[in-house]
This record gives sequence, structure tokens and C-alpha cells, in this order.
Amino acid sequence: MKAIVWTKYGPPDVLQLKEVEKPTPKDNEVLIKVFAATVTAGDCEVRSSKGPLWLRPIMRIYIGIRKPKRIIILGQELAGEIESVGKDVKLFKKGDQVFASPRFGAYAEYVTFPEDGVLVIKPTNMTYEEAATVPTGGFTALHFLRQGNIQSGEKILINGAGGSIGTIAIQLAKYFGAEVTAVDSTRKLDMLRSIGADKVIDYTQEDFTKSGETYDVILDVVGKSSFSGSIKSLKQNGRYLIANPTLSKMIRGKWTSMLSNKKVLTKMARDNIEDLNFFKNLIEEGKLKTVIDRRYPLEQIGEAHSYVDTGQKTGNVVINIKHSEG
Repeated sequence: MKAIVWTKYGPPDVLQLKEVEKPTPKDNEVLIKVFAATVTAGDCEVRSSKGPLWLRPIMRIYIGIRKPKRIIILGQELAGEIESVGKDVKLFKKGDQVFASPRFGAYAEYVTFPEDGVLVIKPTNMTYEEAATVPTGGFTALHFLRQGNIQSGEKILINGAGGSIGTIAIQLAKYFGAEVTAVDSTRKLDMLRSIGADKVIDYTQEDFTKSGETYDVILDVVGKSSFSGSIKSLKQNGRYLIANPTLSKMIRGKWTSMLSNKKVLTKMARDNIEDLNFFKNLIEEGKLKTVIDRRYPLEQIGEAHSYVDTGQKTGNVVINIKHSEG
């Protein structure tokens, strides 16, 4: 089968299209024929080993100090069809259309997956492309909104709202009854309004921390907002949620949470099947949709990574995986 193999840290051209052995599912696994995957900012950070400074040594220890060893195929989310199942599998059958969060391994024509993994039947009203974009952004957005205990009637500002996390966070915050202000670049503002943002701010023209407006919750998806400015922009008992924190912000956040009535939350999200089912139900009820910016074939994975590296993507970048048999 075709797969994108990753053998060293570096720029997008370290990703190589190769023929590798098609996996065989174990007794408790399913074999998924992958039709769509994505390129996330997280994929690019892992590939290049240029994520947050505090996280880099942890990732190197997990994946490989000098070069990738434990993981050679990237890709954190996918959608496809079950090709076969192991003899002990009870929850799925051949032909089931699914979406999943494998953490790694999605850049391939086929992937094996444990039956009890983060794997759910695909929403009936979504394409494979659309479904593949849900897990990573969705898990992070839902995790932080729950951490922030967002309540109906509260005001939330989402900084970096135009990416895979932010576009879902806007819709979830609206679902929970909040008033949403979305911050991103000029070309993304119309899209942000179209998915439910009540107000939009163009960060190239205005610094939200200097407007005098205050919020119950600030969710900084990209981790680039001024720490002190964001704290000042919170109401009493406000919550500052940082999805991509630096070590400095983590330390300052702990002190702020201890010494004031404002809370700073930076705990990372975890994938789980309950939340993926929650998204499936919301989607089928017509209350959540995804935003796709660009689509690339598997053979152009380098170009896709280069585009995501620019930091300019709107919503999601999808990888379409065509199979030789059709």
C-alpha cells in the first residue's frame, strides 16, 4: 500500500511517498481503508520538532531522540471504511463508514485500529472529507470550553478563531448559549460570521486587549495573546484558556490562579470516544459543521504541510487518499 513515511525531523520534504506492507488486523482490531486525513498544525510541529520549547524534549523521548523511530507515519485524524475485522471484534463490521482519531498513522491507504479505540460510525450527513476534520479540533475546543465552565449568557472571546480548533469552538460556544467574539485575520472574518460568531475582530487592525471590553472567558487557540492584557480583559471570576501555552504562560497562569479570582487553564486535551459520539450527534442534528480550506492528494503531502506551516489556513486542510482499485 501507499503511505507517507517520515524518517527524520525537518521541513515538509522529509515526508516521502513509499510502498509499505499493508497491515493485518489483530483479533481485537479493525482494518480501515482510509479515504480522507488532514494536516494539522500539530502534525507540522511534530514533523519539524518545532513545537513549544517545553514540549520538544518530551516528544523526542517519545518518538525518537535523533530521528523518528517509534512513529514513521504521521496523521492524527481520518475517515474511511472498515475493510475487515479481527475475530474478536463485535462493535464493527466490514463496510462500516467510520471516523477516528488514531493519534498517528493516518497518512496511509490502510490503518489498523483497536475496536475500543477512538473510533465511531461516521455522521450520515457528512462526507469522508468533512468527517476527517472533526476529531483533533473538536476534542481541543470541547475540552477547553468544559474547563472554562462556559455558561449560557456569558461572553467569550476566541483568539485565533479561524483554524481547526477555533471554528469548532465558535459553534460549541454558541450551542452552550454564549455570546461569541471571534478574533482572526481580515480574510477570515466573513467565514467566522457565517458559522455563528456574534462579533468579529480583525487582529491586524485592532488589539482586543486594548479595547476596554471584558469577557467571562478568553480562549486563546494560538497562544499569542498578551498574558497581562488578556487577564485585564477578563471580568471578575473570568477564565483565561490557553490551548498552546509557552512555559512562561503556564507558570504565570499558576500564580494568577492562586493569587486572584481569575483562573488560567492550560491542561491539554485527551481524545475519547464519548466526545466523538457527542460530535456525531451534534453533526447529525445540524448543529455543527466543519470548514475546509484546501484539499490535496496524498502525493502532495509536502505542499499541504508547507501551506499549514504558513499559519494562514482557514479551518482545515484535507488529504484525499485515492485507492488504485477505485
